[in-house]
This record gives sequence, C-alpha cells and structure tokens, in this order.
Amino acid sequence: MRPLLLATLLACTAAQAATTRKNEAAAQIPPFAEHLLGTVRQAIAEGGPTAAVRACQALAPQIASEHSQQAWQLGRTSLKVRNPDNAPDAWERAVLERFASAAEAGTPVKELRHGEEVDGQYRYMQAIAVGEPCLACHGTAIKTEVQEAIDQYYPHDQARGYQVGELRGAFTLSRPIAQEAP
Repeated sequence: MRPLLLATLLACTAAQAATTRKNEAAAQIPPFAEHLLGTVRQAIAEGGPTAAVRACQALAPQIASEHSQQAWQLGRTSLKVRNPDNAPDAWERAVLERFASAAEAGTPVKELRHGEEVDGQYRYMQAIAVGEPCLACHGTAIKTEVQEAIDQYYPHDQARGYQVGELRGAFTLSRPIAQEAP
C-alpha cells in the first residue's frame, strides 16, 4: 500500500474514532443530568431549596457513581466549586478556563464542549449553564435559611452569585482508551 494512502486511511480511522468517542461521551450526559435534576426537583417539592441542598450533598456523589458505568467515569466540576471533592484537575481547569473565555466572547454556554485523548484516556467536558431553578442555591439573592444550609453542608462553598445563562461548570467524563471495543 502506498504511504500516502496508508496515512490517509489512518487519519480517517483516527478521526472516526474521535467522533465516536465524543458522541458516546455526550450520550452519557442527559441521563446523568436528568437524574441529578430530578433529585433536586423532588427535594424542592418535598421541602424547598433547603431540602435540595441536603439532597445534593447526600445524593449527588451516589448519582455520579451510579452513572459511571462501562468504563466511563462521570462527574461535575467548576472553577467555583461548592463541594471541594469536585475541584477540577489541571486538564479540567484549562478546559473550564477556555469555556469561560468563549462564553465571555459571546459563545452560548450550551454550545461549549471539548474532548481529547489525554494520557491514555478519552476525556470530554460539556458546559453547564445556570438555569432559573439554579438561582435558589447559586444565585445572588439566596434566602437566609438556604445560605445557612449551604454553609452547614459546604463550608468552603464558592458557587454563589450566578445569573441565568452563565457558565456554572461542566460535566466531565473520562474513559480509558484501552477499554474500547475494537
């Protein structure tokens, strides 16, 4: 086989694999996001935003674990974390900073996505925009009892002061490339 043809075939195969990985990663997010949001909605319905703070603290790590299946590890991170266990690693921080710059330049937060191979893993991040329901716990006018609950469960909280549409953080996913099906 000619070297140029072989190089072209390899490049096409690599591009196809990258697209497949990106699509597979993106497909993991909606069920995870809906489970998290459903838990928050149920807690709010049963006990208001204060109950949602307690539910997030108690259940969000378990939900992330339940959705980390078939080699994919799922989580959330932010430049301003509420839970220090969700602090970004160096790669996540760099991607979040790029997302923040793009958002400041006018790119809609919901369009911000990035995936790449890093140290034998495929890593993917998809931005999370602040929605109206988020403001009760992450906005600028948080009720006193909600602030007290946040302070109790998250004494090092940095995740307040947001407005609708702003970059809250991102879903972050990783998967070892060696575990992919041939």
